[in-house]
Amino acid sequence: MLKTNTIITIGRQFGSAGREIGQRLADDFGIRLYDKELLARAAKESGICEEIFETHDEKPTNSFLYSIVMDTYSLGFGSNTYTEMPINHKVFLAQFDAIKKIADEGPCVLVGRCADYALESYSNVLRVFIHADMEARIRRIAHIYDLPDNKAKDMILKADKKRASYYNYYTNKRWADADSYDLCLNSSRFGIDGTVRLIEEAVKVKESAKRGLL
Repeated sequence: MLKTNTIITIGRQFGSAGREIGQRLADDFGIRLYDKELLARAAKESGICEEIFETHDEKPTNSFLYSIVMDTYSLGFGSNTYTEMPINHKVFLAQFDAIKKIADEGPCVLVGRCADYALESYSNVLRVFIHADMEARIRRIAHIYDLPDNKAKDMILKADKKRASYYNYYTNKRWADADSYDLCLNSSRFGIDGTVRLIEEAVKVKESAKRGLL
């Protein structure tokens, strides 16, 4: 089994096999993967019911009050502000806190939910984005959900739009832009096995560089 002290965050296009790649990495390194599991953790620690997290999961918001809310949160103002906060912001902040607590517990794989942004100040994080050619994504989603190609493509476009809107709104970065990540890989070019191996190699290189071995 491989060893690591690195936290791997995975952003992913819908249908790019990002979660499967994350699970393979977690299995190879003997660490935990957090995807939907993150929602359960955040719900338990915040006292907000899990169904609300699922309803708001990686969904965009249109509240113009967000910047004000985040300013008051970061400045540590009273609990009244939190009480009056829109539920989607409570959900985001609860996930944000849960991600940091999980990261503090040790190496793991975190899928989606702005984890790369939440852990921006952590030096032991490899921020990965998985994308894939549209035709490969259509084939994958059509197979998984038993859909015709046109319906699969529509599902992909809608899911990506939601993820992009959510990420772009809650972070100071752009979803799927190379500048937002350490490593961007096309899983349809390298295959799932190849993509996993490339990320594992990147983890080794990052840890060797940190130890001054390169």
